[in-house]
Amino acid sequence: MDYLPIFADLKQRPVLVVGGGEVAARKVDLLLRAGAEIRIVAQSLSPLLEQLRQQGKIHWLGQAFAAEQLDEVFLVIAATDDSALNAKVFSEADKRRVLANVVDDQPRCSFIFPSIIDRSPLVVAVSSSGQAPVLARMLREKLEALLPASLGQMAQVAGRWRGQVKQRLNSIGQRRRFWEKTFGGRFATLVANGQTAEAQRQLEQDLEQFAQGSEGTQGEIALVGAGPGDVGLLTLRGLQVMQQADVVLYDHLVSDEILDLVRRDAERICVGKRAGAHSVIQEETNRLLVELAQQGKRVVRLKGGDPFIFGRGGEELQVAAEAGIPFQVVPGVTAAAGATAYAGIPLTHRDHAQSVTFITGHCRPDGDGDGLDWADLARARQTLAIYMGTMKAADISQRLIAHGRAATTPVAVISRGTRADQLVQTGTLQQLEQLAQQAPLPALLVIGEVVELHHQIAWFGHQPQTEGVSRPAVVNLA
Repeated sequence: MDYLPIFADLKQRPVLVVGGGEVAARKVDLLLRAGAEIRIVAQSLSPLLEQLRQQGKIHWLGQAFAAEQLDEVFLVIAATDDSALNAKVFSEADKRRVLANVVDDQPRCSFIFPSIIDRSPLVVAVSSSGQAPVLARMLREKLEALLPASLGQMAQVAGRWRGQVKQRLNSIGQRRRFWEKTFGGRFATLVANGQTAEAQRQLEQDLEQFAQGSEGTQGEIALVGAGPGDVGLLTLRGLQVMQQADVVLYDHLVSDEILDLVRRDAERICVGKRAGAHSVIQEETNRLLVELAQQGKRVVRLKGGDPFIFGRGGEELQVAAEAGIPFQVVPGVTAAAGATAYAGIPLTHRDHAQSVTFITGHCRPDGDGDGLDWADLARARQTLAIYMGTMKAADISQRLIAHGRAATTPVAVISRGTRADQLVQTGTLQQLEQLAQQAPLPALLVIGEVVELHHQIAWFGHQPQTEGVSRPAVVNLA
């Protein structure tokens, strides 16, 4: 270990910064956040540093560095483009046993700045000992994505309760188990949801249970939208919840790449539904959700797209609510938004469509009980995004044309949208049945003038123009 990682208390301690440019300003900003008393030596100050000086937040000692300026400081930072001056600052600091950092000059550093993930009071520091700072920064960015912003608030609440926990729980081991379950349970979820008062009540309830010898925890359900397929469209919050799950119930629409992000030791149960194939009935899924949560497990119900858009997520949460099980919802990018964006088809456009309607193809176009206003849906200059509509494509096409939508209205069938094997077929409304018959599933039907823009602004995947390709990314029947 080349450097000992420590966290220094700089509150009201004098720190000398030699340099007045942008690099020095970044260091000053960090030091001010730590409460340091900043002294500056520089030929001139950047606009930001000058503003801080006028506000009384930093003290400008003068233009020239002198060794005596180090006599009463806690540490010093040299951030100039004068290598001789930087060397002198380090040498004089080293003589006085003052910690020194010469920016971007690792041999002249008795301390270094790590890459910081700030969830104050929780702070994570990452360092490569000055060998590969870009690598350390890249690792910090990955950790930023994994660590919820609510961690700081959670740590603050826990800090206020440490004394009470120590009084109620005598054993160190018992206190450790309490905090482990607290930080991984309902308390953490409530803090993340901004429900601080409820979180403290939950903490109090958990502490009472532990003090009475019961270490059981209440399970909860997280309904998570996995997006349309591309792993990059999974939300940050969705990833964080998946990493905390004890068990995950997932659909067939969830891609393998997203399932790979589930916590490694979590149990995985497929409850997906596929047309014409064996599937788990909805009532069984509901029973599993309740049963697993009642066992004290953190259950993630992972659904393709967004769980509240034709995903039956509302029905599942109604069952959870009736059973008295806490739950939360993490929205996802719905297929209509994701697949059309990746196909270069804007759902609305000033010149082509002023509205968009999401409907499900699990309707009954051959009867009067489908509940849809086909005359309204057949209006021009609007976009229809139809989920699960391939099996009813012929009926949908006939009904729209019968109610006045032009047979030449542009349509697209987007199969496996946002994935590497995305297939976009375009044609006209009268060709919708033919397009749907040859479409791999899952597929989204898009009807409206905006489809024409696909040929101009499609950007994702290959866009071959040669006829005869066996599996083209784009098929045009128009």
